[in-house]
Amino acid sequence: MSKPSKTPRQPAKTALFVWGGWAGHEPKQCVDFFAPMLEREGFGVTVSDSLDTYLDLEFMRSQDLIVQVYTMSTITPEQERGLLGAVKLGTGFAGWHGGMADAFRGNPEYQFMVGGQWVAHPGNIIDYTVEITRPDDPIMAGLSDFKMHSEQYYMHTDPSNEVLATTTFGGEHCEWIAGTVMPVVWKRRWGAGRVFYCSLGHVRADFEVPEAREIVRRGMVWAAR
Repeated sequence: MSKPSKTPRQPAKTALFVWGGWAGHEPKQCVDFFAPMLEREGFGVTVSDSLDTYLDLEFMRSQDLIVQVYTMSTITPEQERGLLGAVKLGTGFAGWHGGMADAFRGNPEYQFMVGGQWVAHPGNIIDYTVEITRPDDPIMAGLSDFKMHSEQYYMHTDPSNEVLATTTFGGEHCEWIAGTVMPVVWKRRWGAGRVFYCSLGHVRADFEVPEAREIVRRGMVWAAR
C-alpha cells in the first residue's frame, strides 16, 4: 500500500523584501540578515531588487508584509500607487533607517505613509543613547535604554505617530538642537495597514546590538497583516 503524499505546509504569513538604492546602507546584507529571521517566524519570504514589484497589484495585495530597504532613489507614480494602495488595504509596511525614511525624497504622500523623513545626522557616526518610552508596548517589552555607535537620525516626523523610543541630541555638533528629543521607533496606520519604522541600522553591523535587532524583528512581525 503506497503512502499518501504529503501536502507542503503553507506559510502562515507572507513577506516581501524590496532592496536597492544607495549601496552604502548595505541593503542586500541587511535583507540577507532579516529574511531568514522572518522565515523562522513562519513567513514565506520573497526578495526583490526592483521597485517594479510594486506594479503587480494582485501579488502586492496578497502579501502580509512589505519590508523596504531602498535608500535615496526615485519611484514612479505607478509604483508608488501600487505600494500605498496595498498598505491602505491591509498589507503591513516595515523598515529602518534610510531604507524606509530616506527612500523617495520627492514623494510627500509616501512620506505621509511612513510618518517621517530623514533630514540630518549631526556628527555622522557618534555615540548616543536610545531611550525606551513605551516599555508597556509588546515591541519594547523587557527592553531597557541602550547605547548605539552609529548615525543619530534627525528627522521630520508626524505628530500622529505612536512613538516607542526616542533619542536626545547634544549640542556638540549643532548647538542649536541641544536637548532636542527625537523619535527613533514608531508605529502608525495607513488605512487598514500597519506601519512600523526604526531609525537605527545605518549598516548591517548595527544590528549586532541585540536591542536594535530585536526591535526590528518584533516590529516586522507586528506590522504584518
